[in-house]
Amino acid sequence: MGEMTSRERILAALNHREPDHIPYDLAGTHVTGITNGAYQKLRSYVGLPKEEPRWLDAIQQVVIPGEDLLDHFKVDTRGLYPLCAHNWDVMNKLVDSGTNWKYRDEWGCVHDFPKTNGHWFSITQHPLPSEILENAAIDNYRWPVANDPQRFAGLRQRAQELRAKGKAVLIKSLCAGLFEMSQRLRGMENALIDSALFPEETDRLYGKIADLKIAYWDAALAQIGDLVDIVVESDDYGTQQSQLISVEQFRAILLPHWRRVIAFIKSRSPHVKFFFHSCGNVRPFLPDFIAMGVDILNPVHITAVGMEPAALKRDFGSELIFWGGGVETQSVLPYGTPQEVRDNVRRNIEALAPGGGFVFNTVHNIQSEIPPENIVAMWEALQEYGHK
Repeated sequence: MGEMTSRERILAALNHREPDHIPYDLAGTHVTGITNGAYQKLRSYVGLPKEEPRWLDAIQQVVIPGEDLLDHFKVDTRGLYPLCAHNWDVMNKLVDSGTNWKYRDEWGCVHDFPKTNGHWFSITQHPLPSEILENAAIDNYRWPVANDPQRFAGLRQRAQELRAKGKAVLIKSLCAGLFEMSQRLRGMENALIDSALFPEETDRLYGKIADLKIAYWDAALAQIGDLVDIVVESDDYGTQQSQLISVEQFRAILLPHWRRVIAFIKSRSPHVKFFFHSCGNVRPFLPDFIAMGVDILNPVHITAVGMEPAALKRDFGSELIFWGGGVETQSVLPYGTPQEVRDNVRRNIEALAPGGGFVFNTVHNIQSEIPPENIVAMWEALQEYGHK
C-alpha cells in the first residue's frame, strides 16, 4: 500500500479498513485538543517559536494549534470552529471581579476564571436556576440565534483549503449536548431531578435545545456540508464508575431528540459521519447510541469501568469507530515516564487498531501539567506501532 493522504487515511479508518498507518487527530475537535499551557511548552520543546493563542475553546483554554506544529506531528485532521459561546471573542468580553475574571456567554451563563492558578473557566451563575421549571420560562427565554451567519464567516474558504491539502475536515456543534446544556442552564442539581419532577417541561427544554441545534446544522451544512467529513456533537452521560442518568431515562426523554438531530444532519449531508463525545462509563448506552445514528464514539475512556478497550472492540468494533483512547490521559500521560507512555500506547493500539475503525487521540484534551517529552513519546510510539 502506498502513502495515503490524510483524508484517505481517515476515510479508510471510518469505513473499518486498515489504512497505511493509524490516523492521528490533534485539535480536530474541542475535546481532542491541547490547552495553551501544554501547547506552548510543546512548541518550545520541538524548537518552534512561541505563539499567541488562538482559541478553539477559551472556556477550556484549548487552542487552535499552528500549522507548523500540526505538520510537525503529521496530524491528519483539521477542525472548523464556527463562532459559539466558547470561542466568540471570549477574552475581550471579560469583566474584572477582583480575584476572578467573569464572562457572560450568549446563553446567559456566567463563567469565572481565577486570576491566580486558573486553568479554565467554571460556570458560577445559571440563567434558569429556579427550583420549579416552567414552560413559560423556557418559551420566554432569550435564546441564541443558532443560524447567525456570523458564525460561519470564512469557513467555506477554509474548508476548501483543507480539502486541497488532503486533510480530513471536522466541524463542531453550536453547543454542548442536550443533557449538558440543561445542566448549564438549570444547574446540576436541578438538571438531575427535573425529569422526575417536571417531565413535560424537561422534554420541552431538551426539545428547544435540539431545535436550535437543527437550525445551526441547517445553516452550517448548507454552506459547507459538501466539504465536511465528520460532524461533532457531545453529551456527557458517564462517570468514572457508572452513569449520571439511567439508560431508561435516556431512552425516554433524550434519545428521541437526539435521533431527530442526527437524522436531520444525515438527511442534509448523507456522506458525513457522526462523531459523538461522551466521557466515562457509557457502555450501557452504546446500543442506543448506535440505534440513534452515532458512527464514531469519543473518547474511549479506557480506565472507566466497562470501557476496557479489547472488550469494546470485540463487542462494538463492527458498528462503531473508536476515536481516542490511544493513551491513558489521567495518570500515565501526565505522570508516567516516557517508556510507560510508549508501553501504554502500544497496548491500546493492539486492542483498538486491528481491522480499522480507530483514530488515535488521547482520552481527552491534553492538559497543562502534561510534560512535552511525554507527548513526544506518545507520538513516537504511534509512529512505531501504528504502521501496517
